[in-house]
Amino acid sequence: MRISRLKPALWIAGLAPFAWLTWRAFYGDLTADPVKYITHITGRVTVGILVLTLSITPLRRLTGFNQLVKVRRLVGLFAFFYAVVHLGIYLVFDRGFVFTELGEDIVKRPFITVGFTVWLILLSLAVTSPQRVLRWMGGKRWAALHRLIYLAAVLAVVHFAWSQKKDLRPIVPFAVAVGAVLTARAGLAVSDRRRAAAGRRLGPSHRSPVAPD
Repeated sequence: MRISRLKPALWIAGLAPFAWLTWRAFYGDLTADPVKYITHITGRVTVGILVLTLSITPLRRLTGFNQLVKVRRLVGLFAFFYAVVHLGIYLVFDRGFVFTELGEDIVKRPFITVGFTVWLILLSLAVTSPQRVLRWMGGKRWAALHRLIYLAAVLAVVHFAWSQKKDLRPIVPFAVAVGAVLTARAGLAVSDRRRAAAGRRLGPSHRSPVAPD
């Protein structure tokens, strides 16, 4: 698939959950507890898109479709978009935009603390995602900051698990997916280091350059 076709498909897929929730809200079909329902759906979508974002590099290496890198920023921004909706629902309907209560929740309720930490990480990644910011920060600092997406994915699973309280079954697929993707990326990193070390021993003519991710 060409990148020119993939991007429109991603826009449609990325906005589909929001459109679906909007449609159900318009027809009053958001279950007996609409706030809880929307909060849970947007939270799950956020975690799912985070997994997809982290999967892009393993998929690129597996398929050889290097143009996947060009949609990684777009996919990551969709994760932030749903995180904003998720937090917005909580602020508007649970706390009525009373930010002092938000501060108390962040201090006193661990799952809120973790969830807000994830939101701050995604905010920092979204703000620094444009190429001009990368050039301003420098590649190393930019890459170091954007590695926080690994932490965000893990903490998002923790937040989801703690918010479920007793029934942890809904979180299992997300925890497995995050674990599998992080394991795959760790395996790729180890493989790249070994190839680089072998290249240094054999000399410049034997080195196999690896594109940074």
